Amino acid sequence: MSASEPPPTLVLWDVDHTLIETRGVGRAVYDRAFHAATGKPLARLAAIAGRTELDIMAESLRINGVEPTSEAVERLAAALVAGYNEMAGELATTGRALPGAQRTLAALAADPRAHQGVLTGNLREVARIKLEVFGLARYLDLDTSAFGDDDASRPRLVQIAQRRACERLGVPLDNSRVVLIGDTPNDIQAALAAGVRAVAVATGKSTEDELRAAGAVDVVSALTPAMIERLVT
Repeated sequence: MSASEPPPTLVLWDVDHTLIETRGVGRAVYDRAFHAATGKPLARLAAIAGRTELDIMAESLRINGVEPTSEAVERLAAALVAGYNEMAGELATTGRALPGAQRTLAALAADPRAHQGVLTGNLREVARIKLEVFGLARYLDLDTSAFGDDDASRPRLVQIAQRRACERLGVPLDNSRVVLIGDTPNDIQAALAAGVRAVAVATGKSTEDELRAAGAVDVVSALTPAMIERLVT
């Protein structure tokens, strides 16, 4: 990059229901992992949408009668990673990359105006497994990303990814050079709280109206390479 060229836009993708769907495999992994980590069945799973794994694990332990100590959370995290490794084949056949995800990521990866990472509530290793299973990891820089085991707060994850990208790329990236793409109101609120741009995709359970009510100005109904002009400047 020459001194006269503007820095790239850091495009941070949410993973679940934005790029991929596990179609029940994620819950099956959680059931197995919880029992492996605690010796107890998972009677109730905390609400997941738009939350970080640190948050989800702590609440899931608590509502199932297990004190969410750091040791208990670490055991559950390790069991989740092991579970996704063991069920990667089932994830590949049961889950899917969402329509347009591969084409959109590939087109954006070829655009010098952008640098792609992820901003996800998933544990780092779980995110990697999911993205590799569906052939999407090749388009994303996981070193300029932030994950659900980096911090319990989603807005702070934005700041972590932004700092990592600045260090890795060697250029300053102010808030105007960062855009977060997600499918839940929590994704949008995290972007707004962090002061970066947001693009909402109605590819999950939230409707376009619900995403707008959460503060999203830019909402798309599906992933398509045509949305690139919304992302980069």
